[in-house]
Formats: sequence, C-alpha cells, structure tokens
Amino acid sequence: MGVREILKMGDPRLLRMAQPVTDFDSDVLHLLITDMLDTMLAANGAGLAAPQIGVDLQLVIFGSHARNPRYPDRPVVPPTVLVNPVITPMGALEEKDWEGCLSVPGLRGAVPRWSCIRYTGFDQYGDPIDRTVDGFHARVVQHECDHLMGTLYPMRMRDFTQFGYTEVLFPGTAADQDD
Repeated sequence: MGVREILKMGDPRLLRMAQPVTDFDSDVLHLLITDMLDTMLAANGAGLAAPQIGVDLQLVIFGSHARNPRYPDRPVVPPTVLVNPVITPMGALEEKDWEGCLSVPGLRGAVPRWSCIRYTGFDQYGDPIDRTVDGFHARVVQHECDHLMGTLYPMRMRDFTQFGYTEVLFPGTAADQDD
C-alpha cells in the first residue's frame, strides 16, 4: 500500500488507547510495518506509531540509518520495530528538550522526558527486545509510545511559552521544515 495519511492533532482517533498485538510474524503485520516505514521515511520522521495512521495497535517504529534533516544535530538512533512496549524510567531525572511530531505539523515544544529509560517489548517476529537507553534515543521512544496511550507531546508540556511554530522558533534552520 505504501505511504499512508498521517492523522493530525484534533482527529479523535489519535486519542484512543491502542490494543496489544497478538499475531506476530503475519503478512498483515509485515505489510503494516512496511507501510509505516514508507510513511515515516517520506515525512522525514524520527519515528511513527500505528495510531498515527489510524491503526489501533501497540506498534511503533523509530530510528534512522543516517542523519535526519528534521533533527540534523541529533545522534543516529538504531532502526527499531517495537511491539507491545513497556517503558520503565531508570531514576527520576528528567530533561526538557524540543520535540516535533508528524501529527502536529509545523510546531515544536519543549517537553520534559525521563533522561534514561528501559524499554521492553517484541519485534515483529515475537522476539523479545530489552534495552536501556538515554538522551535522544530515550526521548524518541517515549514520544512514540505516548501515541499508544492517546497522548500527544503538547499534553506533556508544562510551559507553553516554549511552544510555537518551528519556522518562528528556529528560523533558517533545517529544523524549521514542516514536521
């Protein structure tokens, strides 16, 4: 099917709770993942959650093989398919940093996130994943997994003076491209 439409903030489907994946290594799951990858790459995304394309499953993809033009100064995150994720904070330390979202195009906000997390789940074949990560990698995972609970990054913000149009906040940079 290829590139799918990304739902935008305001669409009630983005506020629903996603359901666990129960059928691993199926043609349907593999096709969905391919479509999500095509969609994420076409939009220069750092990640994408199934609910963002209207699929209520606990499935996120994230990462890149190279620098992302929307996040040019961020480290590369290993490409990952994560199914039925569970996030555990590793300590109480939070960091606030700028985020954008394909479902909230053209805007950025400073969002507090746990600095270090452990995430567990499965890949598309049902093999377990268990990683402890920090920094941008941890931020991307938390952002994408929020979509599985019907949460968009502005709902996590505590200071709306640090929320605005990307082109105004970061004029003349690669980050001012439409999210």
